Amino acid sequence: KESIHLINQTLKRLKNPKKPKTMKLCELSPSYLKLAILLFLVLLQSNSWADSASTLENFIQCVSLNSDLSVLPLSDTIFFSPNSSLFTSVLQSSAQNLRYLAPSVPKPAFIFTPLQDSHVQAAVICSKQLKIHLRVRSGGHDYEGLSYVSQIETPFFLLDLANLRSVNVDIKNNAAWIQAGATIGEVYYRIYQKSKVHGYPAGLCTTLGVGGHITGGAYGSMMRKYGLGADNVDDAKIVDANGRILDRAAMGEDLFWAIRGGGGASFGIILWWKIKLVPVPATVTVFTVSRTLEQGATKLLYKWQQVVDKLDEDLFIRVLIQPVSATAAKNATKRTISTSYQALFLGDSNRLLQVMRKSFPELGPTKKDCIEMSWIDSVVYISGSYPSGSPAEVLLQGKTTSKVYFKAKSDFVTYPIPEMTLEGIWNRFLEEDNPFTIWTPYGGMMSRIPESAIPFPHRKGTIFMIQYLSAWFDGDLKSTVKHVKWTQRLYDYMGPYVSRFPREAYVNYRDLDLGVNKKNNTSFIQALSWGNRYFKSSNFNRLVRVKTKVDPGNFFRHEQSIPTLSYTPVQSRKRSEGPNETMKG
Repeated sequence: KESIHLINQTLKRLKNPKKPKTMKLCELSPSYLKLAILLFLVLLQSNSWADSASTLENFIQCVSLNSDLSVLPLSDTIFFSPNSSLFTSVLQSSAQNLRYLAPSVPKPAFIFTPLQDSHVQAAVICSKQLKIHLRVRSGGHDYEGLSYVSQIETPFFLLDLANLRSVNVDIKNNAAWIQAGATIGEVYYRIYQKSKVHGYPAGLCTTLGVGGHITGGAYGSMMRKYGLGADNVDDAKIVDANGRILDRAAMGEDLFWAIRGGGGASFGIILWWKIKLVPVPATVTVFTVSRTLEQGATKLLYKWQQVVDKLDEDLFIRVLIQPVSATAAKNATKRTISTSYQALFLGDSNRLLQVMRKSFPELGPTKKDCIEMSWIDSVVYISGSYPSGSPAEVLLQGKTTSKVYFKAKSDFVTYPIPEMTLEGIWNRFLEEDNPFTIWTPYGGMMSRIPESAIPFPHRKGTIFMIQYLSAWFDGDLKSTVKHVKWTQRLYDYMGPYVSRFPREAYVNYRDLDLGVNKKNNTSFIQALSWGNRYFKSSNFNRLVRVKTKVDPGNFFRHEQSIPTLSYTPVQSRKRSEGPNETMKG
């Protein structure tokens, strides 16, 4: 009652102000001071909501003028404001890392889920006209949440491509046009529907959105045979910084080079990829063979490093490493390290066992370990996301329900890591709650493709790639700091044993520890800290030149986007000489 009375009295004074009277803050009673603060916060929040609503209304009007919204006139089914009951579910729908869904993390002013290419064009045009920053999401797997969170620039809105997921397969021409919002699992399944002996060499995680996945390279279990997903792209359609739709012929070879491995959201918005299909045998073979420390895991892993990049290119053997519980003396349990060797062989089990006996007999898989199946079933098997024996149709689910808080980093290895160093890794793993690492083999086709063929440079000389990850389920700050620091300490420990000058990293495993841009003032010098690691110097410099040419205003930007080079005219002493151009980093 007292609060209501105070509010009424205050509102009366606001409506019927008396003559101005100077009053010091200290003269206000505690009740009135508390009320004043409360009203200020309410009015501030109301203004924020009003501004957000006004921005959305203006954006919808702008999109309507610049595209065809008649296909679905109900704007509340493709536009979602924070007041919408669906806003949170849409925002969280494909986001993978719970760290970037926390209440303290900035949220978009609204979400736009376009239904056709012209809507994406309009989104770019209206973003520029209304001066509201844009983030683009195809699958939500960005490790640092950059596709749906902006921590350096607000307000921003989220352009979610989840409705753009057509897959048009052309077996006759060994090709498919795929929309950016489709998952790679959906792409695999649609290919399988048309042919049991065609596939595509991209990711192992089947819920990846192909728009962003291929922009970073897209490696998978057939990379040693056919290279990356980005190595097998013939054409694309993008929306550029001026809102134009460009195919390969219209964008030119420099921009087409840049979007295949140069990282997402720096050059434009991917609408479609035209991918090259590759042949796969009617029967492939998989196995998973595990060894713990007590079973000689350390020596076996050291041997794997010495042979894995030299194996038959039809054979892919990655290693999944994590702590597990094991039975010790007197039925007690203890933690140990498990190394699981997961393989795909493009052939039958008899030939696989011949290859293994010749090249890697120490692992010793048996006929019983080997499972023959179709290529599409091997996709389900290797993904690890589905129960054993799940049918291929699960690939159409599109989204994963398993979400955790996590921090990840990556490395590339060019010389075998010594056994003593491996033991140091095990000790650190046993100190952490839920650490995990995946060691992915290179060699084969990956060594034959030049590192300048596309921006992805990790080619000849790389034995394998490492992904480090720590996951946790408690989102409080203390837990986050603890696990992030553990990951960073492990990364520091590994420094002497991985690639150097630069210490390479995989752009699709975004790592903001390597450095970040400051708002829209992207600095070439600052960007070198991550650009050289993701792309190496020559490729990074070429990416910067392309960016400067196609997006000089730096419209497409985020915490680790490719920078532009700005040019400032310098007046010459002699007017006849004209202006010189001085490059500013």
